Amino acid sequence: MVAHFVRLRLTLLANTFRRSVWQTIGYILAMLYALGVIGTAIVGAVAGGGTDPLLTGQVIVLVGALAILGWWIIPIFAFGVDATLDPQRFVSFGIPRRRLLTGLAAAGFTSIPGAATVLAAVGLALAWWRTPAIVPVAVIGGLLAVACCVIGSRALTTVLAPLLESRRYREVLAIVALVPIVMIGPAISTIPAYFDDGSVSAEQARVLISDVAQIAAWTPFGAPWGIAAAIHDGAWGLAGARLAIVLLTLTVLWVVWDRALARSLVTPPTAGSGGRGKGLGWFDRLPATPTGAVAARALTYWIRDPRYSSSLAVIPLLPIILVVAGGGAFSELLLIVGPLVGWILGFTISSDISFDHTAFALHVSTGTSGRADRAGRAMAIGIPGAVLVVIFAVVSIIVTDRWDLAPLVLGVSFGMLGVGLGVSSVVSARMIYPVVKPGESPLKQPQGAAMATMVAQGLGLLVVMALSLPFLVTAVLTLAVSLTFGWVTLALGVVIGAVVCVAGIRIGGRWYDRRTPEILQQVLAQA
Repeated sequence: MVAHFVRLRLTLLANTFRRSVWQTIGYILAMLYALGVIGTAIVGAVAGGGTDPLLTGQVIVLVGALAILGWWIIPIFAFGVDATLDPQRFVSFGIPRRRLLTGLAAAGFTSIPGAATVLAAVGLALAWWRTPAIVPVAVIGGLLAVACCVIGSRALTTVLAPLLESRRYREVLAIVALVPIVMIGPAISTIPAYFDDGSVSAEQARVLISDVAQIAAWTPFGAPWGIAAAIHDGAWGLAGARLAIVLLTLTVLWVVWDRALARSLVTPPTAGSGGRGKGLGWFDRLPATPTGAVAARALTYWIRDPRYSSSLAVIPLLPIILVVAGGGAFSELLLIVGPLVGWILGFTISSDISFDHTAFALHVSTGTSGRADRAGRAMAIGIPGAVLVVIFAVVSIIVTDRWDLAPLVLGVSFGMLGVGLGVSSVVSARMIYPVVKPGESPLKQPQGAAMATMVAQGLGLLVVMALSLPFLVTAVLTLAVSLTFGWVTLALGVVIGAVVCVAGIRIGGRWYDRRTPEILQQVLAQA
């Protein structure tokens, strides 16, 4: 049974490569990048093990603990549950739950992230090459760490999947967990500043790393990586205690995953029904035209569909991130919050048709024109987006007291919003890729979605940056040469944003009209 699940996983992975040339290229580039990162880490571990094995072991404990924590947390809020082998698809086959659980766990090791983590764990064991007898122990500890990664990730996401079907719980949990996740990057970026100004010496840093590593090694995240270090120090009792922590963690995770899987197979998660609506909502407020109808439908989605609203959760955190990145003060770095909001909001409709799922057939059956479809979707987020951009931009100007840069900030903000809407109107009509289906948990990750999303959105963002170069250049000139260029930036941002937005709606509309049957076929193929 385990071999069958592994073969099925590998077959599905091979089929993913055949779906699209660009998707295959994206996978290859991602694998090359992962191999480069893994190779660099292994070389660093080998070099560190040759000069200072003790410090290297402590660093491995810290990095390994972060890796396991990332495996547990990131899939929930960034990628979701990997539904390549959705357990609910095997309900009718009568597979014993324990065998199903074992097969899913083995298949998790053969995924690209799983294989990369296994390779990294085995490679990091070479840090103990000066003591060859410890290398096998380090390999075993690394493989136990990978088991914690895979089983912990699946257990946590399976447990939370039905809980997050409730919109209230989902939004609260998303905010609670998103805040520390988003703050990790800015917090890490401030660490070098303590060394640059000489406030922390090398010896103090070494002591700090040692203390934190010792604490981490007593947690399920650092214990598997610390077994080899304990044996290297001759602390056999400590090594046994860390091994016991790992085995106990795996046992608990396995039991939790088993019970959560049993519950999900009997009562699969379904979207909760919303409350009874009153009136026609946005359809009663917008013009009774094709464009108005599309805009009303899109606005309804933005308010009621968690798949849309969750994508905007990071926006309120942007000022906090910029304040932390600026050293905890209201620095001028806060002025980029307006352009960032414009950029994010402008590109949010790049997967709108994919999110429609089978409801896109309504647009086809009613003969909605491509221009009306593109314009309605852009209007739904563009108008409230413009209001948000102005609010964030003006507040950042007031807080930093840089009214002289107001034309620059507003110009770049409006420009990024308009260019993003125009490019997204084209991208969503040309690139259809798997997304979370309506009514499903936002934690799920459809088969082949990660790389297809990266390729489509990566190309789109490159086009956004290329079209934004004129007002970005004048923005730089404003700061470097003369504030007069700020008014040029404002004019260019508004004009280029409006022109690209209109042009994107027209070009996307023509492609929509030309490819409507193919688009519908692609959308239905993902049903």
